[in-house]
Amino acid sequence: MSPAKFLSAVLLAACSVRLAEAATAQVFAKPSKGPLVQTANYTGFSNNTLNDRKVVKGKVFNRIIQIWLENTDFATAASTEVFESLAEQGIVLTNYNSVTHPSEPNYIAAMGGDFFGSGDDNMYHIPDNITTVVDLLEDKGVSWATYQENMPSDDFYGFLAVAPDYATPSEPAYPYYMRKHNPLIIFDAISQDAERAKRVRNFNDFANDVVNGTLPQWVFVTPNMVNDAHDTDIDFAASFLEYWLFPILTDPRVNDADTLIVLTFDENHTGNEQNTVFTVLLGGAVPVNLRGTTDDTLFTHYSTINTVQANWNLKSLGRQDANPVVSNVFTFVAERTGFRNTHVPAKEVPMFNISGVAPGPLNSAAFVPFAAPDIHARGAGSGGVLLRPGLNTHLTPGSLPKPVDLTALNRTTPWQMNPETTSGKHIIPCDGAACPAIIPPALAGP
Repeated sequence: MSPAKFLSAVLLAACSVRLAEAATAQVFAKPSKGPLVQTANYTGFSNNTLNDRKVVKGKVFNRIIQIWLENTDFATAASTEVFESLAEQGIVLTNYNSVTHPSEPNYIAAMGGDFFGSGDDNMYHIPDNITTVVDLLEDKGVSWATYQENMPSDDFYGFLAVAPDYATPSEPAYPYYMRKHNPLIIFDAISQDAERAKRVRNFNDFANDVVNGTLPQWVFVTPNMVNDAHDTDIDFAASFLEYWLFPILTDPRVNDADTLIVLTFDENHTGNEQNTVFTVLLGGAVPVNLRGTTDDTLFTHYSTINTVQANWNLKSLGRQDANPVVSNVFTFVAERTGFRNTHVPAKEVPMFNISGVAPGPLNSAAFVPFAAPDIHARGAGSGGVLLRPGLNTHLTPGSLPKPVDLTALNRTTPWQMNPETTSGKHIIPCDGAACPAIIPPALAGP
């Protein structure tokens, strides 16, 4: 094993031990007096705010806030008192599915319309000619930001971040933040763009932006590794929601009549079952007559992308967000925007509990280059498929070479990085031409 690989293995092993210990030792403690009060328990206090005062009117909602929790079966969440209370306030989507295992591929999919073969939580970057939902939003002038609890600074690029254990100060510092749950920083089109990177923010920034009236229209929220239930359990996450979510549900600076809040989980816990996760639609934009109801339409993480497209009449990514089987628009939004959802009979619902078996550019065992999207695809909006500069549109899924097992060559995909050797937030994309020893340039990328 090389020194770099050894150091990486030691780091991950140490974190695993610490996390395993925490699963039984952690007790929820409020990191701040409230969700809109900055705290030194996170990092330095926010001294900047966004300038997002322009509102682009949507057909159904003017703001969407997505909150992701971790690794919980539907029944486990649904039977918890706090989630039962939330269910009474919104629409529970009983057939909402994560798209794969483990965590990181789901986060990537929710931003890029595909998980690109990823089947683990390693440190990746995705080239800047790959489009994300951010491109669709900016194309219509819709503001956006992601807020990551315990991320040490704006646009932090590191693999993880350790901070003092604010719940139990006598305990060792804790890896509260993990990059794998911060999907936008994985895309070079975000992380390597100075202005966009400023919109990868932390919870102190969230408090500051709300208080200053500059919370964006599209918001993605990731709690830290204990508050999202990853290293703890559903009761711990429920306590966090009582502290953080419940107050903002009644705060018009966050949740007004035109706000949709999507609370979901990245994946279920039981890997050999269908990957259905508890998801509830909340907020002022949910019709009063639908609160306390359920919807058994097939939805996935791709549905949120397509719902956003329908609401603001955006272009499409041309990937799974335009696949009618897995990208149904949330029903009450579909009805008001005129989008026709696809009915998928129960026996035809795909299995979403795959893990590490899909060929793709982020799969070292079955590597293929990034393919261009289907440029003829149609999502729930209009205007066709949005492409970023530098994309080879001729490299379609049907023209890709056969998958290559790089692991058999003691190699990894050129889009994987080593946490021990990645310094700073800037990287030089290893696109094959720059790394000919890793993979032939002809196979390297889009």
